[in-house]
Amino acid sequence: MPRTAPILEVSQLSTRFRVKGAWKTVIDDINFCVYPGETLAIVGESGSGKSVTSLSIMRLLNPRNSDISGSIKLSGQELTTLSDKAMREIRANDIAMIFQEPMTSLNPAFTVGAQIAELLKVHRHCSGVEARRQTIELLNKVRIPNAEQRFDEYPHQFSGGMRQRVMIAMALALKPKLLIADEPTTALDVTIQGQILDLIKTLQQEEGMAVLFITHDMGVVAEIADRTLVMYRGAMVEENQTAQLFAAPQEYYTRMLLNAVPKLGEVAQQTEPVKFPKLASDSGEPIHFAPQPKLEPAKKPLLDVKHLSTRFPIYGGFWSRQVAAVHAVEDISFALYPGETLSFVGESGCGKSTTGRSLMRLVEPDQGYIEFNGYDVRSLNKADLRKMRRDIQFIFQDPFASLNPRMTVEETLIEPLLEHGLATKAEAKRKAAELIEQVGLSIDMLDRYPHEFSGGQRQRIAIARALTLDPKLIIADESVSALDVSVKAQVVNLLMDLQQQRNLAFLFISHDMAVVERISHRVAVMYLGEIVEMGPRQAIFNSPRHPYTQKLLQAVPVADPSRRHLQRQQEVSELKSPIRPRGYQAPKRHYQEVSPGHWVMQS
Repeated sequence: MPRTAPILEVSQLSTRFRVKGAWKTVIDDINFCVYPGETLAIVGESGSGKSVTSLSIMRLLNPRNSDISGSIKLSGQELTTLSDKAMREIRANDIAMIFQEPMTSLNPAFTVGAQIAELLKVHRHCSGVEARRQTIELLNKVRIPNAEQRFDEYPHQFSGGMRQRVMIAMALALKPKLLIADEPTTALDVTIQGQILDLIKTLQQEEGMAVLFITHDMGVVAEIADRTLVMYRGAMVEENQTAQLFAAPQEYYTRMLLNAVPKLGEVAQQTEPVKFPKLASDSGEPIHFAPQPKLEPAKKPLLDVKHLSTRFPIYGGFWSRQVAAVHAVEDISFALYPGETLSFVGESGCGKSTTGRSLMRLVEPDQGYIEFNGYDVRSLNKADLRKMRRDIQFIFQDPFASLNPRMTVEETLIEPLLEHGLATKAEAKRKAAELIEQVGLSIDMLDRYPHEFSGGQRQRIAIARALTLDPKLIIADESVSALDVSVKAQVVNLLMDLQQQRNLAFLFISHDMAVVERISHRVAVMYLGEIVEMGPRQAIFNSPRHPYTQKLLQAVPVADPSRRHLQRQQEVSELKSPIRPRGYQAPKRHYQEVSPGHWVMQS
């Protein structure tokens, strides 16, 4: 790429925060440039300073407890000396930023359409009609289903993945010179992630837009970045052309990050789950594990689900009567055996999480039969349901949201035991100490609060809490999707170790196909509330039969920089809606067994 003047030039950037009266340096002497039409990826684990670097560039840090030194130039203009008013104009027209957590960035009091249209009205002086037209076009571009109708909906009515698409549409609305994307695809399905990466590439070609892409996903880095900057504990470790950095990393930390990347298909010939490589050797070379012992299926399933359907009513009209329903889960059947991992995969809104919640009656199913460990789950009264839930536990995607910030780790772990009357306080404390060590943390951490831990450590605490009642089944709902690659590897290996020790069954809900390939015995693929294909892990990944399964696997980012200029050319068509009119009866589906245990829905 011929070098012109850089869009962004960062020189000797250092950022400090005031912590308990003392200044702490979190970014130390960072230097880099981003050129028109170029993508620079900043990679590193949580706490490496990636996001603080982007917030320093945008000048979004609180000046009362932060201090930025060095130079930040946008198209030659020094940003560090601009007034707040001038900086607001820069943010509006020249730099856009996509944040990782969209719910904190969207105003819950306004519809998503109004929030995007407001940008166009204020900064492009569009009429209301034109702003609405352009907003709907943007929502379609990032594949929001039923964009015209959803223009008038509020952020809480969107799933996490859908909210992130809204944020991306908002960031691209004014066609900025520089787009800063801070983990923008972490929460997205692989198909949508692929389309967003293609969209960013297309906009770069059309507009000459520069992109500063912050991520911990090396597969995404390989596909989108021209150059890559590796950070560790606030300092630059290594910077190079992406292809050269992947081919010949110079630093141990870079090699460690690359070794931790799960590669789809690298365990294709293994018939059982395979652990991630350990990252302990000084050379940076992975230590490979053998596959887990072959699972001998039990005669009787732990969980037996038949014709499960869960729907959410939609009310409308003058009398607010039910006019339609979201068919979130539609007539699905499956079994899960002790010690087995069954993974559910599919896009946001396909019904994966609703399936998991329906099994515990956190949401009430409309029809179907659920038998778990001898319980007829749908017929249980409150007392028996409470008893049943001892044996089935949930690990949520965001451990910070699921842990009480006012309780110490020890209080969090002993509470379930005391609530169910299963142990004295002294016994519960002993068990808490055993569990915290079992998940790889130390006993002296029991007195700490959730905010004192990293994301990976909080997820380990959530796993320890799920184990307190000695469950037989754990439902893990996107439990590793937001973690760094090395932490993700450690947590997945921990889950597999615990499964071996305790003969646990896992219902593993995820959109990360490379992790699913490693952890699963069997895989179920969901689309619009229905299972379209289910079978042994090897059969699903080696010979997918349903077109949707094939599409999912083709969309997985590959850690190969030679794909940098490839585009998937996936059709950006509107997603089909799971909303059906009142009284709708779904057609009866037929499945074909194409190989032992491998079932495919017939069209």
